[in-house]
Amino acid sequence: MLSDSEITFAGERIDRAAHLRGDAAALARDPAARSIPLWRGKPLFRLAEGAAPGLAWLPLDHPVLADAADAPVFLGLDQGAPRFAHDVSAWTPPDADPAAMARFLDPSRNAHPALPPDHRFIDLRSVMAEIPAADAGDAATARAILGWHDGHRFCARCGGPSSPARGGWQRDCSACGAQHFPRTDPVVIVLATHGDRVLLGRSPGWPEGMYSLLAGFVEPGESLAAAARREVLEEAGVPLGPVRVIASQPWPFPASLMIGCAAEALSDTITRDPAELEDARWVSRREVMESFAGLTPGLTAARRGAIARVLLEAWTAGRISPAPGGAGGGG
Repeated sequence: MLSDSEITFAGERIDRAAHLRGDAAALARDPAARSIPLWRGKPLFRLAEGAAPGLAWLPLDHPVLADAADAPVFLGLDQGAPRFAHDVSAWTPPDADPAAMARFLDPSRNAHPALPPDHRFIDLRSVMAEIPAADAGDAATARAILGWHDGHRFCARCGGPSSPARGGWQRDCSACGAQHFPRTDPVVIVLATHGDRVLLGRSPGWPEGMYSLLAGFVEPGESLAAAARREVLEEAGVPLGPVRVIASQPWPFPASLMIGCAAEALSDTITRDPAELEDARWVSRREVMESFAGLTPGLTAARRGAIARVLLEAWTAGRISPAPGGAGGGG
């Protein structure tokens, strides 16, 4: 197993203090309370020359937070001080670039007129490998829970409007009385090896040359091992031996839990599903290591901060071996 300290978004500074969620309104009156605003999923960061971006926590009476259409979500306590998240997506920045926001990674950094020039709303994916671990975990929580609210404004049972409750960790339907709670979607991501090679694929629309491990959602009634075997077989036609879980990563894009698995392939013959993958290939350990340094033309490794990169780095370092009972294979 890999430690949480190696996985981006796996660590957080805030004590979630779930027992206080019913008291969120009172906690918001604490002078020490602070909130992290997010605009269209982009947290607010403070920039400093020569230092990593850091989350910019604002007092709850800050004018930026007045752009929030809903009550804030209570994230928990940081050394006893309440912490919240506000969705300020109702604000329209003059420098908004729809084309940039539609890219795989949004490079734009949006400034609010009520904030200093060094405060910007930034795509979390673009800085996830730079920011402190605690900031990454707190930002992931805020982004995921606000994203859930944005996509669940109506009751799944009767279609009536629902409203936030318990500090934002519940939504109640006033029409039928149903209660709804945040959901996390489990996704398996598979380090499938065959001897000294690993199976990598690329999806349509990814940046040129980018390859990663194969992944897919766990279906109802399916174990993690079964999901890993099914996904790799469906996408690449490669059967797997025994599967073991290595690590997991919260992935708030929008609300997944990436579950890293390892397995030895029973065959190296690839039969690619073109609807799922633009390409799939076996890549040697040496090629993967060279890709980390940008030395492999046409092969860009999974970006830093993603669990795929962590798994590949651990594998190239010899820290991940095939599951017991897995079949070997020529490299």
